[in-house]
Amino acid sequence: MRKTKLDLLTVDFVQDDCLLIECDVIVIKESLVKETALASNFDIQVPPSDLSDDRRRLLELKEETDVTFEVEGEVFHAHKIVLTMRSPVFKVELYEPKRDTGGMENKTIECMDPVVFEALLHFIYTDSFPVMDDLDHDEKEDMVKHFLVATDRYGMERMKSVCESILCKGFDVESVASTLALAAQHCCISLKDACIEFIISRNRMDVVLANQGYEHPKRVCLAAAVELWEKAAKSIWYNKIIQGELMNCYVS
Repeated sequence: MRKTKLDLLTVDFVQDDCLLIECDVIVIKESLVKETALASNFDIQVPPSDLSDDRRRLLELKEETDVTFEVEGEVFHAHKIVLTMRSPVFKVELYEPKRDTGGMENKTIECMDPVVFEALLHFIYTDSFPVMDDLDHDEKEDMVKHFLVATDRYGMERMKSVCESILCKGFDVESVASTLALAAQHCCISLKDACIEFIISRNRMDVVLANQGYEHPKRVCLAAAVELWEKAAKSIWYNKIIQGELMNCYVS
């Protein structure tokens, strides 16, 4: 406020060239923690991660691809950097020091169905399997077995474990023997143990041995068949011992 305006004020406010100001001060004694807690009640909904969707679109739109794969006449486009991030085998195949193509690289994949390779790419980009709702139980099981072989070929341990988990939930006496052979061939220890446990439990051994599917593991992987017999024998003797002990307790 200019001094000229102060001169117009009443004497009560200006005394000896000093301006008197009266103020009302309000002191809040409550803790500020309460205000902070109140503010935290406001919740902003964060949408789920769409990273896998972005990578899926990257694969589908074929933008900036730098490698193509020919599988039984079908051509698939992909990105080297994505493949090498997910598979140590692709890393060796696509980035050999002696090779420098400088442009689009073309590779041929042998001994693999195009549907399986497409599913492999889908998992590499999205970390999930493609939808298989149009397949029945047996067809889906066969497809997962093909997936497992492909993942073992390209060193993709997570996808391989997912395949093992799916196969563990679909055992039956007709297919368990072939699944056992597959597990033994591709070093799937957890799946192999689950197959053996399924066979020797609840007296399924005779039923499985009578099934033609047992000839496959016996012929392809003798070690798995031997391990099955050893564990089955131990289980039989253990059950006999338990039954004998229970009988002795009953008699005494």
